[in-house]
Amino acid sequence: MNKTKYNNNPLESEAIYILREVVAQFEKPVLLFSGGKDSITLVRLAQKAFYPAKIPFPLLHIDTGHNFPETIEFRDRLVKELGVELIVRNVQDNIDAGKVKEETGKYSSRNILQTETLLDAIEEFGFDACIGGARRDEEKARAKERIFSVRDDFGQWDEKNQRPELFDMLNGRIDLGQNVRVFPISNWTELDVWTYIQKEAIEIPSIYFAHKRETFVRDGLIWSANDEVVYREEDELIEERTVRFRTVGDMSCTAAVISDASNIDKVVEEIRASRISERGARIDDKRSEAAMEKRKQQGYF
Repeated sequence: MNKTKYNNNPLESEAIYILREVVAQFEKPVLLFSGGKDSITLVRLAQKAFYPAKIPFPLLHIDTGHNFPETIEFRDRLVKELGVELIVRNVQDNIDAGKVKEETGKYSSRNILQTETLLDAIEEFGFDACIGGARRDEEKARAKERIFSVRDDFGQWDEKNQRPELFDMLNGRIDLGQNVRVFPISNWTELDVWTYIQKEAIEIPSIYFAHKRETFVRDGLIWSANDEVVYREEDELIEERTVRFRTVGDMSCTAAVISDASNIDKVVEEIRASRISERGARIDDKRSEAAMEKRKQQGYF
């Protein structure tokens, strides 16, 4: 989009242009932060976009209560180091209030329950632009999104009624009650993100690197056995394996991969050779062919 180059990286240049447009066009933006590699990359891009000033918007984490402990520890340490505001809203609060009902059983997950908590937070703070790290290469529903993706006053997305984005022009005009989801790294690939983390020497949670973990196998996927929220049948045997996680979702729906990639250089090498999508280890995407699209239509990020 913007023709200015940063370290000769057009993807970085584009993302910085988008972030600056968000601050120029919206009154109350927020960056949705999960503690995963994509949102961490967004934080670095925001630092560059507004340097030497601080990041001019808060971070919002919709905490399911089923996050990996390593991710939460990293989140808290990062915001303290950067001196940015962190807002946390908990899915458990909506469960306790009876606003949403928790799933049970073999394939239960709190991921879909995040929608209600996110929409509540947007209304509570009056956010008009929510910045996130979704990428078009992740999943076909995400490939349909615009950079500025308008949501109606119920938080819903209509994939058949989206604005054109021509000649690098981003239209942030919205009606009362609407808000926009913004995707600065929409055009990046998983490998782009990893090579950026490598080049920038960005710190990420330890579970992205190979480590020994008690695990069990179900449906051909490797699950952590250390965590109480992960459902396990009695006949699913625990075995110690050397694994890492390619994506950081809830413990209950994010599988590990066998790996000896113990540093960023080995991770990048492994990703270059991989023929399997990172979302292949997310069981919540496998519920139906249109699982992600349906969640987006209901207000999911």
